[in-house]
Amino acid sequence: MHDLPHFYSVMVDATAQNTLRCNAENLPELVVAAPAQFDGPGDQWSPEQLLMAAAANCFVLSFRTVAEIAKLEWESIQCHTEGELDKVARTMLFTKINTKVKLQLKDVASKDKAETLLKKAEMICLVSNSLSAEKHLEIEIVGS
Repeated sequence: MHDLPHFYSVMVDATAQNTLRCNAENLPELVVAAPAQFDGPGDQWSPEQLLMAAAANCFVLSFRTVAEIAKLEWESIQCHTEGELDKVARTMLFTKINTKVKLQLKDVASKDKAETLLKKAEMICLVSNSLSAEKHLEIEIVGS
């Protein structure tokens, strides 16, 4: 890891009527629009979905790191993250984030270790740590 602080930069281009074009150096462009819940087209990534994607991806990458350090052998992971957007004191914000994780292990005997590492991944995920929403983790561990 590089020394802190780290800086991340994106550029968004839009006109009054078009979708947004989000760019970052050396990355493919993302097309972004309001979600259907805010009268958007519903067929493009929205900021709300991107936030949930960031939380889910950060969780999986955090797990990958702690699993590697702990030498846990695993086959695959699926992470489904769902956020609840609500109004609180006249401000709209994500109030809850529920993460459902399904981990496939090579050896079911490592189940307790895997569960501990999944919980640790949740604790160190910098994206979800940056959010004030209530967080809930559901874990399912299966063997191959």
